[in-house]
Amino acid sequence: MDHAPTDEGRVLLIDKPYEWTSFDVVNKLRYKLKIKKIGHAGTLDPLATGLLIICTGKMTKRIEEFMGLEKEYTGKFVIGQTTPSHDLETQVSAATDISGITETMIQETARTFTGVISQLPPMHSAIKIGGKRAYQFARKGKEVALQPRQVEISSFEITDIKPPEISFRIVCSKGTYIRSIARDFGDALGVGAYLSHLCRTRIGPYLLSNAITIEEVSV
Repeated sequence: MDHAPTDEGRVLLIDKPYEWTSFDVVNKLRYKLKIKKIGHAGTLDPLATGLLIICTGKMTKRIEEFMGLEKEYTGKFVIGQTTPSHDLETQVSAATDISGITETMIQETARTFTGVISQLPPMHSAIKIGGKRAYQFARKGKEVALQPRQVEISSFEITDIKPPEISFRIVCSKGTYIRSIARDFGDALGVGAYLSHLCRTRIGPYLLSNAITIEEVSV
């Protein structure tokens, strides 16, 4: 993809750093490029890495188009433990016994998540409720009602099993929360689980392998 600036705006494929929010990336590039019209096409959680599409100028009109594209992720679940945020943003619970969990059970459970499913978003998410983000309520210990949503998991592949860690590759629709899959996957196994690593490797035809770092963006 051409990263050179044009009057028509730019589409940048950025490899988001660990612990950066998607808005951190936007703000850093807004300052670096000295532009006002800039946005991202789909949030990545701070503890996730990988592909973030950034649009500037007139190309911001394509943000909704990019957001609607299929996503691919790789990562790891830890079974036998849970966290309130379903990832490492919050404290990990004590471990439970996972000795009865077999590879066959793990593979069969993954298969039950493919297709169109109903998914409850995590409380620690950027969904807006009454003008505030859900995570703002969650961090204050306040309970709010979130509504289940229909998402599609076209592929859920278990790529490695080294208990308590389970490595995976997931291809899914817009609006899918991998942290919710971690929670529901652990519940289905009866031992709980949380997301320990996550990387977005693809958005539609756009690949992480073609992304650049924030430092590599040219003015």
